[in-house]
Amino acid sequence: MHISFSCVHEEKPAEKWKALFDRTWPHYKAWFLSEGYFARKGYVTSLGELQDHMPELVPVFEQLVALAGGGDLEARFLSMYCPPAYMSGCSQVAWTRGSNALIRNYDYSLKLFEGTMMYTHWLQPVIGVSDSTWGLLDGMNASGLAASLTFGGRKITGEGFGIPIIMRYVLETSTTVREALQILKRIPVHMAYNITLMDASGIFATVYLSPDRPAAIVSTPVSTNHQHEVEWSDYATLTGTIERKQLLEKLVSNQDETEHSIVKKFLQPPLYSTNFEKSFGTLYTILYRVQDGKIEIHWPELSVKQSFNDFTEQRVVPFPLAFH
Repeated sequence: MHISFSCVHEEKPAEKWKALFDRTWPHYKAWFLSEGYFARKGYVTSLGELQDHMPELVPVFEQLVALAGGGDLEARFLSMYCPPAYMSGCSQVAWTRGSNALIRNYDYSLKLFEGTMMYTHWLQPVIGVSDSTWGLLDGMNASGLAASLTFGGRKITGEGFGIPIIMRYVLETSTTVREALQILKRIPVHMAYNITLMDASGIFATVYLSPDRPAAIVSTPVSTNHQHEVEWSDYATLTGTIERKQLLEKLVSNQDETEHSIVKKFLQPPLYSTNFEKSFGTLYTILYRVQDGKIEIHWPELSVKQSFNDFTEQRVVPFPLAFH
């Protein structure tokens, strides 16, 4: 098995997005219906929630639904309102010494990874790693705002949106951390997630989101897979969330560390995970330089550089995966 990672540039929703949807829809359909057809919210409810909470995205949503064939099931999926539960690993840090950059590892199942970075210009230029075909796992807009997510390590689920569409909305409509925080405080989320933000001025924040309590804004530049404290001990042990956070905090406080050296640490255990067999292997490391709009995607043996001014469409196969 191997990781395939594609960089795609399409200003407005069209054939390239449709190709991504067509390729991934059979897998997403099976996941979306995994608890039964009626376990998911209906179209009218889903569209109504999107109109209430993210009205600016509704015209894009309607274009995507049309490209996807206009079906009821496709529309409900694309709304991302009350989807099935899912969780990932991940480590992230807002780096401010010598440069301003958001750096993160994404740890998840290879079988459920779209492997696509998209450069779009829907409401404003955004480059990010795609999930659920138009949501984002992490990304940056041309205003210099970057955001990334980690699972929050709580079993609780509730009525709200899947985090990838919230990430997309933040980067489409915000230019600063302050603006993004206002959005994250008001949109309901269906599971617990940690969002780290950084803007072009170097301001950063981490937000703990949950469906059962208000968003909590914390000043820490690091985030792994728990919030104020560990609430799911088995998951914490499986993913090493405490150990990873402690290491990141140590690295951030070490005056000898640089952006270059910390990226190298992200490519080594314990931040880098080879637990692909249990769906928590590191699928990529990414660095968003918020001041100059540049991006670096890293794997142990390969790196790809992109930017808003110089974005190259390409497909890479970084390395084969050996399960451990």
